[in-house]
Amino acid sequence: MDITFIISIFLIGFTGSYISGMLGIGGSIIKYPMLLYIPPLFGVAVFTAHEVAGISAIQVFFATIGGVWAYRKGGYLNKDLIIYMGSSILIGSFIGGFGSSAMSEDGINIVYGLLALIAAVMMFLPKKGIDDVPLEQVRFNKGLAAVLALIVGIGAGIVGAAGAFLLVPIMLVILKIPTRMTIASSLAITFISSIGATVGKITTGQIDYFPAFIMIVASIIASPLGVMTGKKMNTKFLQVILAVLIAATAVKIWLDIL
Repeated sequence: MDITFIISIFLIGFTGSYISGMLGIGGSIIKYPMLLYIPPLFGVAVFTAHEVAGISAIQVFFATIGGVWAYRKGGYLNKDLIIYMGSSILIGSFIGGFGSSAMSEDGINIVYGLLALIAAVMMFLPKKGIDDVPLEQVRFNKGLAAVLALIVGIGAGIVGAAGAFLLVPIMLVILKIPTRMTIASSLAITFISSIGATVGKITTGQIDYFPAFIMIVASIIASPLGVMTGKKMNTKFLQVILAVLIAATAVKIWLDIL
């Protein structure tokens, strides 16, 4: 554990958390592959899929706190959306996080690849008119939202993610939630989800605490900065960035699996 290790892990955490705040995701969509591939590339560490999932889970918990706090004003947080999807994803993420200890390394990577592939396809589907609806007039199917969040939570808990990279396209494409409300509310839902995933990982001994601590420090600094950037960007551009990011990650994961 030298200074190179600390700097490498910090930069991975900072980059992922900045993107987390900007796009309304927990950041695992980028931090998972970065933790898996970058430390070995520079010879500073080699993490297993279980360790990466554990570190990601606890780091997302802190990254999303910073993002939600930065979005607390402006009417972007939809309380009904957060309650219905948050409670369901909390249950699902705990089930996934606890059950992942019985899965193989390849099994975890395949689940991650499937989630990323589904999210990538959804992000490229048309989302016309969703940002024309005033925030106070937004309505959605609460039962459908709860069921989808439960399914996402189980899969996300397995890989140590909070599921926002899949929640965001679900909220945009299926539930028709405006982009900025989606970003803000998904951070709050992701925070709730990360509680279940983190508890599941801790109780089954899947967390390497030193790199997790470094990632937490980075996330507390970077996530609010990402929110500030996201608020200034065009919503269509934000959607394109997220779509490209998810698609690139899905391709990389599947190339390694196959």
